[in-house]
This record gives sequence, structure tokens and C-alpha cells, in this order.
Amino acid sequence: MMSKRNFLVCRVGAPPFQGGGLKTSRMLDGPLSSDSVTRSSERLEHRSTCLTVLRFGQSPTLKGGAPLPAFTLVELLVVVSIVALLLSILLPSLRGARDEAKATVCASNIRQIALANLGYAAEHNGRFCPGARNFLENKNRWHGKREAASEPFDGSDGPLVSYLGTGGAIRSCPSFRDPLDQPAAFERASGGYGYNLAYLGRELRDVGYGFHVVESDKTGVQSERVRRPADTVMFADTGFAVNSDGPAEYSFAEPRYLPTNPSFRSEPSIHFRHTQKKANVAWVDGHVDRRKHAFTWSSGLYLGKPEAYDIGWFGDADDNGYFDLK
Repeated sequence: MMSKRNFLVCRVGAPPFQGGGLKTSRMLDGPLSSDSVTRSSERLEHRSTCLTVLRFGQSPTLKGGAPLPAFTLVELLVVVSIVALLLSILLPSLRGARDEAKATVCASNIRQIALANLGYAAEHNGRFCPGARNFLENKNRWHGKREAASEPFDGSDGPLVSYLGTGGAIRSCPSFRDPLDQPAAFERASGGYGYNLAYLGRELRDVGYGFHVVESDKTGVQSERVRRPADTVMFADTGFAVNSDGPAEYSFAEPRYLPTNPSFRSEPSIHFRHTQKKANVAWVDGHVDRRKHAFTWSSGLYLGKPEAYDIGWFGDADDNGYFDLK
């Protein structure tokens, strides 16, 4: 029967475990003797090396009876555990490095937008780009235009296009989730960045007691009126908590209070989407830094919760000091 037959397995061309292949496997009908092994070996190539003589069903062994080396289950489990431990140590570091790289790209993007606005002002008698020309029509933004209020904005036709370099497009923040299902009325094509429309993107007139009226929305403010360029927000990472699906793209960085009625708080829009709940901010003098989330609130007019998406404001003072012209 098959279980009583002996097998001769030989490896050719190298010592055990150093290459080569099986040259022959000879089946013998009787008991295997040392003479038969010798005669069989002589018929092989002169460098053939016999590895094992075994019965059917036996584990393979080296010549001399030593068992072939193999991993035990315990050894495999130890190796798997070590690999899992190394991954648990490395993955957070890799994720942190990736998030930091995204934040750096974002900072470069927002700096380019700020420089484009400074370039615009240099060619328009020192006035910054209007944030929303003819605001009530709801067709024009600093980042694009649209034919109807129900359509998304076309980012290839904004007032800053010619100042943004090759391609003229606003590059989207790589840390900002694509808001594909947002309503068209919320700002498409702004790349996840918002402009200080309240004080820079229109012309205001101070009527006293902290109240302002809009003189014109067809032009931005005169740059020389900004008394603290290094401490006045021009652009920031933004998003809007429209609903529970996530923040929508929104193109204005809102101050804490409405300049036209300082007793009313604005809906927050600065989006602290980077590591440690920080947002990139571009200032009027052109420099960019990161600010940490400090405060938020919700009027309840929208289904989305700003605190759930890290939307709010930075700074300790509860006023418009980082936005106004003073």
C-alpha cells in the first residue's frame, strides 16, 4: 500500500537550504537499505545532496534525522504582536506628519490669495478687492461670479484671477472635506478660505457708538485706513455649519459682532481644521500664521452645530479687534 512505500528525496547542486532544486524522487517497492541509497545516489549528478528519506505521511527531515526548521504558532504570534506594536507607534507619527504637510500647503495657498489682494490694491488706487459687489444680487464674490443665485460660482471669473499667477485659480485647502452636497447658495470655488468682508471688502462709515453703515459694496476699503496691518485679518480658513453633513464652503471670515449692529453676534465661520484645532490666518501685511480655537456659539438658525466642526473664533477678547480698522 501507499503508506508502506518509502521515498527518496534529493536536492541538487548545493548544500541543504542554499539553493538548487529537486533532481529526482525515486519510489522503492521494498525496504530501503543503505546499499540501495548508495546505488541511487551514484546515478545522480556528482553534486547531488540527499536531504531526507521518509515514509509517506512523515515530516521531512535533514540527512542524519534532524527535523527541518519551522516557525511554531507561538513564534508567529510573537512576530505578529511585534509588527502590530510597531504600527501603533509609527502610524500616529505618520498621520501627524501628513496633517502638518497639509497645513503647510494650506498656508501657502492663503498667502497667495492675500498677496493677490495686495496686488489688486496696488492697481486700484490702494483699495482692496470688493468682497461681494452688489451684494443683494448675490451673483458676485471675491472668488468668482455666477449668472443666477441658484447656480454655483465660477472661480475662473473672479476679480483676483489675474493676480493669482499661473492658472488664476484659488487652490483648495487639502484639509477641507469636499462639500459636494452643499446648497449652491453657499460659496463654491473659494477653496475653503474666507475674506474679511465686514471691514475690508466694502466701504463702511462710522456713525458713532460702534455702529457703521455701508457706504458702498462696489469697492473694498482704502488700504491706508488699516491702522494695524499685522493684526488685522484679511483671509482665514473658513467653513459654515449649514447642516449635520459637515461644514460647507463659505467665503467670508465673520467677526464676532456685526459692524452694522454691534449688539448682534455673527454666525461663526473660521474653521479650525488643522492640528490642535488651529486655523491659518493671512493678515493685511501679508504674513500668515496659525491661531487656535478659543470660542464659538450658535444662533440656532441652522441645523449644523459649529462646535461639532471646530468653527468659531480665536483670541481672548470678545470683540472685533482682529477685524476692524482701529
